[in-house]
Amino acid sequence: MKTRSFQIAASILVLCIAILACAPKLDTTTATPIPTEATVAVVEGGGPKTVTGTVTYTNFFFTEGVAQPVIILEDQGGFVTRDRKFLIPVESQVIGEITSDFYTSPFTYSMSLPSKPNGTLHDVDHDGVEENGVMIFAVAYWTNTWGDPFLERRDQGGGGWSGAYASTKVTDDPEFYLEVTGGKYLVYAEDGSQQFPSGFGDDKKLFTDDDPIMDLPAGWSVIDLDQSPFSIDRSEEPTIELYEPESAAHVDFSGLSYTEAFDGMAEKFKNEYAFTELKKIDWDAKAEEFRPRFEEAEKNKDKHAYALALRDYLWSIPDTHVGFGTDLLDEDFSVETAGGLGFAMRETDDGKIIANFVLDGGPAAEAGMTWGAEIISLDGVSTADVVDKVTPWSSPFSNPQIKRLQQLRYATRFTMDKGEVEVKFKNLEGAEKTAKLEVVNEFDSFNFSSFRAGTDAEALPVEFDLLPSGYGYIKISSFLDNDVLSIQVWERAIKYFNDNQVPGVILDLRNNGGGSGWLADQMAAYFFDKEIVVGNSAHYNKATGEFYMDPGDENIMIPPRVELQYGGPVVVMVGPNCASACEFFSYNMTINDRATVVGQYPSEGAGGSVEDFSMPEDITVQLTIGRAVGVDGNIHLEGSGVVPDVRVPVTFETLQKSANGEDVVLAAAEKVISEPQGAGVTPSGPPEMASAAAASSALTSGKSFLEDLAREKYDSADYGAPGTLTFTIPLTKTDTLVWLYAWCATSTEILNQNFKNIELKFVLGGEEIPLEKFRKEDLESGGQQCRLYYTALSKWPAGEHHLSTTATFTAAINDGTSDYEPGDYVLEYAVYLKP
Repeated sequence: MKTRSFQIAASILVLCIAILACAPKLDTTTATPIPTEATVAVVEGGGPKTVTGTVTYTNFFFTEGVAQPVIILEDQGGFVTRDRKFLIPVESQVIGEITSDFYTSPFTYSMSLPSKPNGTLHDVDHDGVEENGVMIFAVAYWTNTWGDPFLERRDQGGGGWSGAYASTKVTDDPEFYLEVTGGKYLVYAEDGSQQFPSGFGDDKKLFTDDDPIMDLPAGWSVIDLDQSPFSIDRSEEPTIELYEPESAAHVDFSGLSYTEAFDGMAEKFKNEYAFTELKKIDWDAKAEEFRPRFEEAEKNKDKHAYALALRDYLWSIPDTHVGFGTDLLDEDFSVETAGGLGFAMRETDDGKIIANFVLDGGPAAEAGMTWGAEIISLDGVSTADVVDKVTPWSSPFSNPQIKRLQQLRYATRFTMDKGEVEVKFKNLEGAEKTAKLEVVNEFDSFNFSSFRAGTDAEALPVEFDLLPSGYGYIKISSFLDNDVLSIQVWERAIKYFNDNQVPGVILDLRNNGGGSGWLADQMAAYFFDKEIVVGNSAHYNKATGEFYMDPGDENIMIPPRVELQYGGPVVVMVGPNCASACEFFSYNMTINDRATVVGQYPSEGAGGSVEDFSMPEDITVQLTIGRAVGVDGNIHLEGSGVVPDVRVPVTFETLQKSANGEDVVLAAAEKVISEPQGAGVTPSGPPEMASAAAASSALTSGKSFLEDLAREKYDSADYGAPGTLTFTIPLTKTDTLVWLYAWCATSTEILNQNFKNIELKFVLGGEEIPLEKFRKEDLESGGQQCRLYYTALSKWPAGEHHLSTTATFTAAINDGTSDYEPGDYVLEYAVYLKP
């Protein structure tokens, strides 16, 4: 299987479940084959018919989101030719049976081999003679998310070959990056005249010119690459194990003493933490500061002190992804947050801290505090200063804005023995008031201020609806749930919106803790019509002691088939509880200005990939090991998150609407999507008007009329009475459009008579355009005589353009079939082009 990225809760987990391979195509021809000098060990038999084996995994997240695990016979054509985009042919995919509980490690499998496979043939003996060659396979674990039971390109991670949880072993040493270094192959030879490498040769690479070679029997053979020379197993029921690479295997310090485990953890952070330079962390100084606390806890055999030391060490690292299991500290949390004052706080854009929740009958309400009261001080200290000093239990944080929100939440939590808190506040219509509020055991205010307040824990990972406004709405709650279910609902939503010509879609990612990065990338791809590179990641390499990023590991979006691509306007809603894979999805949607991001706050700023490891007392710790970058190669999400293009203000008014149950962010999103992109932007000038000849060419070549691209559609009766018809024309790119006025009558005589009572006025950008700037043309159409005045407009500057056509009928008119009242017949056009 290839590399997949997982973001768990508020974290992005790059799990090396498999590794892509990248190298230039090798020259595999030479005139002189190198014979094997040593004797090749052969287990005699009629050739493999059934293969069995086990798959052992230790990584905690191996099974997360997996709905359809498969064991397949994987064509190794990609590795033989070093083609990172190689797709395992469907006809070559032999699917095995998982014969034990997949969710319990190790699990077992069985695979019946076909008498003759349909893999790709490769001549790998380098003898200069063109031969049929052999078919080379690995046994590999994959997950199937899209389409039928076989693996398509997206299931295969874009192409390549397996490097983990497969029968082959692959290295991540940059000098030999993703080269096969051991394990077992299943090889099929159509006849007994084929040869295969018996070793890696001096260059330590397989399928290169210096490989020694050996004869291969006809039919199936298992080649053991761990033997020297390689051995051949022709037994009918061989056993082939699948390997978990060191990079994916779970690291376990749990058997060490507290101090030894701390040393191992500190060294791991020092070497492998992805953002040391960005955050300017001195790991040696940090280790010197905290190690004595672990020594003391070990000396006293005090697991509580150990857990507190571990907490404080991890909280000192400003990274949302860094975390640990807090079971040993649950009582501490309960004690420190048990007391409340019956109100919650939020900070408005103008710097005021107000009560955005007041509990009926609570201490604050009893003291006369009302909703919206400004909270001036707590125990004689300005509220802002109090908030600054709070260390939330939800620490640490990558994004200072998200930290501030949590500090506001925890600033009104106390131990019960606190007794009372002196609060100075000012109601909207009152004077400042100081009251001593009793600390009581209430959690309503605490729960109200939770990022997840009001969310449904039982919600499906993807849910969709049609809003009363007519726009589509999709809520994506997770990228870590059942991946097949997620895609099935996702595709159903996209198809429904396309089938019903829904004019725009709002994507709600405000409560999405992350999940599979690959799944997030591919779900975003449904809004694009071509493949797009979205970024890459660097990881620590033990062989070099440095971080390494391979160009071949670039993350890409692969669009689905055309009927499942949505091309209309899109708005993405984000917030402080959008983290990890959620942020990568949201970032992807900003590429090429595909969507407008709306929110009151940025996303969490968790822009890396993580690994979990074990510490004493059954505690799991998480650290960030992947340095994710955007398409420009720069760190793009860590610390900043996805920042809204349209920020919904945090004011007394918007907080009050939220308290009353109104979704102010969704309302803003609907307003944004209903307004064309470019609305409110003053263009640098008008579009370019065509010459008469160019206008004629545009008309005859079938260029669109302004009305063709308008959202509004009118019937002939709408045009038959005085009044104004408006046309909203959103452009995704500048285009040539025909601006035309046409009038037809049953005869030339009537047409000429009509125009004695028709006065035309064309206005563009507030300026009247002389009639002679338009091409005039009389022609016959549908048995009628028509007169056209038109031009072509092109090179539209970004922004909002206004133009109008006014036909003033100075007297009643009859075109030979109908009567028309005198008056102004106005067509008003608003053309928008996003900057």
